[in-house]
Amino acid sequence: MASRRSLPRLLLHLPLLLLSAAAAAAAEASSARSAEVDALMELKAALDPSGRALASWARGGDPCGRGDYFEGVSCDARGRVAAIALQGKGLAGTVPPALAMLPGLTGLYLHYNDLRGDIPRELGGLPDLAELYLGVNNLSGPIPVELGRLRSLQVLQLGYNQLSGSIPTQLGQLKKLTVLALQSNQLTGAIPASLGDLPALTRLDLSSNQLFGSIPSKLAEIPQLLTLDLRNNTLSGSVPSGLEKLHEGFHYENNSELCGAQFDSLKACPYDGNDDGKMPHKPESTSVKPQQIQKTADLNRNCDTGGCSRSSTLSAGAVIAGTIIIVAGAAACGLSVFSWHRRQKQKVGSSVEHLEGQISLDQSKETCQRSASSLINVEYSSGWDTSSEGSQHGVRLSSEGSPSARFNLEEVECATQYFSDVNLLGKSNFAATYKGIMRDGSVVAVKSINKSSCKSEEADFLKGLRMLTSLRHENLVGLRGFCRSRARGECFLVYEFMANGSLSQYLDVKEGDATVLDWATRVSIIKGIAKGIDYLHSSKPHKPPLVHQSISTDKVLIDHLFTPRLAGAGLHKLLADDVVFSSLKDSAAMGYLSPEYTTTGRSTDKSDVYAFGVVVLQALTGRRAVSSHLRLGAESGRLDDLVDPRLGGRFSRAEAAKLAGVALLCTAEAPAQRPAMAAVLQQLGTSQ
Repeated sequence: MASRRSLPRLLLHLPLLLLSAAAAAAAEASSARSAEVDALMELKAALDPSGRALASWARGGDPCGRGDYFEGVSCDARGRVAAIALQGKGLAGTVPPALAMLPGLTGLYLHYNDLRGDIPRELGGLPDLAELYLGVNNLSGPIPVELGRLRSLQVLQLGYNQLSGSIPTQLGQLKKLTVLALQSNQLTGAIPASLGDLPALTRLDLSSNQLFGSIPSKLAEIPQLLTLDLRNNTLSGSVPSGLEKLHEGFHYENNSELCGAQFDSLKACPYDGNDDGKMPHKPESTSVKPQQIQKTADLNRNCDTGGCSRSSTLSAGAVIAGTIIIVAGAAACGLSVFSWHRRQKQKVGSSVEHLEGQISLDQSKETCQRSASSLINVEYSSGWDTSSEGSQHGVRLSSEGSPSARFNLEEVECATQYFSDVNLLGKSNFAATYKGIMRDGSVVAVKSINKSSCKSEEADFLKGLRMLTSLRHENLVGLRGFCRSRARGECFLVYEFMANGSLSQYLDVKEGDATVLDWATRVSIIKGIAKGIDYLHSSKPHKPPLVHQSISTDKVLIDHLFTPRLAGAGLHKLLADDVVFSSLKDSAAMGYLSPEYTTTGRSTDKSDVYAFGVVVLQALTGRRAVSSHLRLGAESGRLDDLVDPRLGGRFSRAEAAKLAGVALLCTAEAPAQRPAMAAVLQQLGTSQ
């Protein structure tokens, strides 16, 4: 009876108990949310010390709520911070341990920034982290062994940093890992055999480090492996024969001590039997023996076509060495005089420019014709000449693209007034561009590229140069010629000059400004650039398909008739890999880099399509930064929210809707969902 009487009481208090439990759960959730906000604020202070890039991260905002707070943060169904995507935001701080206070984090995307310092070992305490992108920063120190505890990790991208030390063997415990990218760091030591224990791995990139030793045979046993990149290390020994199955997915160049007759460009191994991980015989010491020193010191004299006598003595070597030193000293003095003379000429040129204003075309031509200087004695390499004659000068192109006449350095110097700052059009990390006036009165843009930024192999550079000379289209900036100065350590590309600058100059202009582009001009620019990109992607006689790789509004130039011309096509074929990647980093910071590049590490025609879509949105909105609000306007068809208000409503709504639809298709997340440029031309109602 007592139990029956207590039951109604229990039922009476049940709502209170449920309410109390709900309040406790809400309090716990609120406490957890508060802890995550604290962690995010610590993260902001560390990543963005200036506070400019993450201005929307404010303590009063809700990272999982509506509104514009906490840009780049997304949450899961439980209201926990699940992903932080801040790639290409110009962050210049450090990666803080406070990230470990976000236990629900599944994705961290901080690539393409300028972050410094160590990778915090506390990241190893994130149980659900599946994707970690820290590539293309300035991170240093070792790779934390604690990352081996991230059992959910599928992608680890740490490439293009300054990481040092050895590759932790603990990374072999990441059984779900599909991509491991550690390229272009300062990693040393051997490749851990434990990496062969990663059953899901499809891409392993260890290129451009300082790794040594042999290639573990276990790497050939990874069942899903498609790409293995070991280029630019100091690996040695026999290459496991099982790696043959990767075909073109296996990259091993610039490891001079590797051997294996079954692989192209590798020498046969100097021992019998199969490789498969067996250590090669220890190579003989490379130290010089005493008897070798004597033989090396014997200098050949009295050489002619018939042979040489070997009766030289060490004193002859001393005489020759002394002669070399004297000649080198004289050369250094000569270079100093040459350098001083050139500086004086440039100063004079700049002074005259400031005193008398811009020189006329006639004055320019007259100055060029009488400016021959006996001190300018520049070497040109015939190997760098695209013409079949193999002349000792650069090459000038006719309008049809065939060599017609030649530039030399003196012409280029004269055209630019010895590269005067007055004529400087722009500067980047690897090149400077100057306006110039040639002897025939034509105006050109001269791009000066430091030789250290170019392909190191002359044959590769020549191949790229021939590619550039094959590009001829009304919507591409035409290459007029090329020359190279061995003395200056520079090469020069001479392009047509575009009188109306770049499309980027017409973005974010003030209302009422004369430089606001009208609607018809914007549509014409979009269609013209689409035609230029389609030409690059297509296969033509003497021109294979080409991916641009760095399309942006800065590369959309406009000539005197307001015809759009795409600049920079094929330039990556001339530049060193690190320079190309530096430009890609800039593209990412401006939002032009396609999402898949961070996973694949490759630019494709669909990457160009993505960048084109971003350019279309910028042309429509008149803004460099296309916010999520503007994208929403494109998706919902609210054209008044999308189209540049500085047009005052003077635009075709039908055309705007079509262009917005094209932009959204081109910027689709998945490459397969983006159209080919030929299909884009059809949608735009234009053709080649």
